[in-house]
Amino acid sequence: MKATIQTQGRQFTVTEGDVLILNRYPETEAGSTVEINEIISAGEGDDFKVGNPLLEGASVKAKVLENKRGDKVLVFKKKKRKGYHKLRGHRQELSVIKIESITV
Repeated sequence: MKATIQTQGRQFTVTEGDVLILNRYPETEAGSTVEINEIISAGEGDDFKVGNPLLEGASVKAKVLENKRGDKVLVFKKKKRKGYHKLRGHRQELSVIKIESITV
């Protein structure tokens, strides 16, 4: 069964067993479960349902596999002939989740 979910301002089409890397869910640890209730569409074949805008009563349960930090992104700013330069780095906090069940 497939489902299109909306979480953290982004949309994903997922099936059971998929692994996603998202921005970190607050106050979650590795091994905890997350329930996503913003389901746009779900089903397969003749049982496919589309919400207007969301499906009522549908949910997706996911397990947090790990919380980690992404690769470092360097931001370099420079102005010609002014002697101005600045180097900053950023690492995004991420959660790796695995979709366990989809209920419609």
